[in-house]
Amino acid sequence: MFQAFTRSLAQLGDRTILAILLKVILLSLLLFAIFGVAAYFGLVWLFAWLGWNDGGFAAAAAAAIIAILTGLLLFRIVAIFVLNIFSDDIVDAVERRYYPDRAETAKPPGYVLGIKMGFASAGRALGYNILAAPLYAVLLVTGIGAPIAFFAVNAILLGRDLQDMVAARHFPDFQNPDRSWALGKVERFILGLIAALLLAIPFVNFLAPLLGAAMATHLVHRKKEK
Repeated sequence: MFQAFTRSLAQLGDRTILAILLKVILLSLLLFAIFGVAAYFGLVWLFAWLGWNDGGFAAAAAAAIIAILTGLLLFRIVAIFVLNIFSDDIVDAVERRYYPDRAETAKPPGYVLGIKMGFASAGRALGYNILAAPLYAVLLVTGIGAPIAFFAVNAILLGRDLQDMVAARHFPDFQNPDRSWALGKVERFILGLIAALLLAIPFVNFLAPLLGAAMATHLVHRKKEK
C-alpha cells in the first residue's frame, strides 16, 4: 500500500497526469458553477413569484452561498463522477509506465461507459449516505462517532469505485472481475479510506481522485502478479 502511494505521488509530475488533473479540476469547478447559475435563476424566479421584485442581489448572494456549501458537502461525489470520465486516461498512464504488457492488452472502456460509471458511483454515494444519515445524527453526541461512520461508509464505496476503474479496462463484466485481479475487502477498504481522507483536506482534495485511481492501478496489478 505504501509503495503504491509513493509511486502514485511521484507520477503526479508527469505531463499526462498534470493534463488530466487540470481537466478534472476545471470540469469539477464548471459543474459547481453551472449549479450556482441554475440556483440563481431559480431563486430569481422564486422571488418574483413571491412578489419580491428587487431580489436580484439577494438571489445572487444566496446562490453563491448555496454553490459554496454544495461544493463543500458534495465535492467527493462530483470529484469521483468527473474522475470516472477520465479514469481510463489515468490508469493507462500508470500502466504504460509500470505495467506496459498489461497496457497493451487493455481494452479502453471509453468516455460513455465512464460517464455511466460516474452516475452509478454518484447514485451509490448519495443513496448510502442518505441511508446512513440517521446513524450519523445519533453518533453526533459522541463527538467523533459521526466522522468515523462517515469515513467508513465512504471508504467502502470509494474502494469499489477505484477498483472498478482499473477492472473496466480488462474485464467486460468489470464489477465481477476474476479473483486473481479483485482486491481483498480489507485492502479495498484501506484504499478507499485513504482516498476519503484525502478528499476531506482542502486543496489536496483535487489531487485525491487521481492518487486514488493510480494507487488502485498499482494494487490491482500487484495482486495479479502475486
